[in-house]
Amino acid sequence: MWQANVFTIFPDAFPGTLGVSVIGKALEQKKWNLNLIDLKKFPVKSDRIDSPPYGGGEGMILSPAVFERAFQTLSSEMRKWKKIYFSPRGRRLRQSDFEELARLPGITMLCGRYEGVDQRIIDFYETEEISVGDFVLPGGETAAMIVAEGCVRLLPEVVGNGDSLRNDSFQNFLLEYDQYTKPEIFNALSTPEILLSGDHRKIAEFRLNQSKKITAERRPDLWAEYIDKMLSGK
Repeated sequence: MWQANVFTIFPDAFPGTLGVSVIGKALEQKKWNLNLIDLKKFPVKSDRIDSPPYGGGEGMILSPAVFERAFQTLSSEMRKWKKIYFSPRGRRLRQSDFEELARLPGITMLCGRYEGVDQRIIDFYETEEISVGDFVLPGGETAAMIVAEGCVRLLPEVVGNGDSLRNDSFQNFLLEYDQYTKPEIFNALSTPEILLSGDHRKIAEFRLNQSKKITAERRPDLWAEYIDKMLSGK
């Protein structure tokens, strides 16, 4: 069973979005597990888990000794799992990361707060810094939910129609095509006739062309990767 270990000072923030819809149902059915570790339970002394930064500066920094004590609560096998720390300076998260992480037995995520964590936590535990976007959040809890949700939806038997995952945005570097449903006409806006034709080959071609057009217009970086992939034949 795939598991997400989450180190946080706000365990009450969870499960949050991880407790609703298909992800929450999968959690209830034990298709995956959410293991929350409250860092506040592992103070080193004086009931503190953080200290001011050496060299001066604003905010407080999570002590490496605190994380070490909390980390030791994991099994020896879990301590070998991939470890992620959420930081604006980290590598930007991509759909391919979810696909890779979902194939693992589980992952360990550290949610920072305030000014962050002691660099030696990242260095000693070989933790990868990941960013969920070019912006700053007060802490990593929301980012941890994003990663867990992105992975869990890829697990077997979590999403009802597994075929729908293959048409998601970012699959093969393309954004998803426009979607339509009843009524056929809404406020004088019509559904494209090709979608009502019943010709599945033409519908698939129409949707692919739409995906290409939308990707080229909105995400030229992804479009360039798609072109490279087509030219390389991979």
